[in-house]
Amino acid sequence: MQTIEGDGRAAGYRFALVVSKYHEFVTEGLQAGALAALSAAGAPSESITIVRVPGAFELPLAALHLAESGRYDSIICLGCLIQGETPHMGIIAAAVADAIAAASAATGVPISFGVLTTNSMEEAVARAGEGPANKGQEAAIAAIEMASVIAQLTRPAPAKTTSTRSSTSSPGSPGS
Repeated sequence: MQTIEGDGRAAGYRFALVVSKYHEFVTEGLQAGALAALSAAGAPSESITIVRVPGAFELPLAALHLAESGRYDSIICLGCLIQGETPHMGIIAAAVADAIAAASAATGVPISFGVLTTNSMEEAVARAGEGPANKGQEAAIAAIEMASVIAQLTRPAPAKTTSTRSSTSSPGSPGS
């Protein structure tokens, strides 16, 4: 039996972060967590590109273009949606999640979902602070793992070895 899983190493892979500028004081924390995770996993800064977009709704389009470019092994989307008095957040959250999943499926490039969908500003800040609860860090770890998994799944299969049999054939028989 063979098991394929990520090895947690980012060296040798190229990453793009797509970061929403809306609720920037929160998304900056998510970005810091993602960059810390990439660095801890061995990604040099020159292997990372950061793209800033106006809001969470714009994350999937930028991620799609990055994935289609062929320059990145994994993409990390970071944003923040906070519930208000109307159902607007739920509509945007569903659209963003669906579009990110569709972009990843269409291109074959892993795109991780680091978009907070919280009930309050306090919840958002708690999930973007320093430490292991940072959802940007979690999204980056998922991106690293998936870059490794996809690399393993798409590498060429080893050549089959054929056994050489010694055969004795008489003149005129097949194999002579």
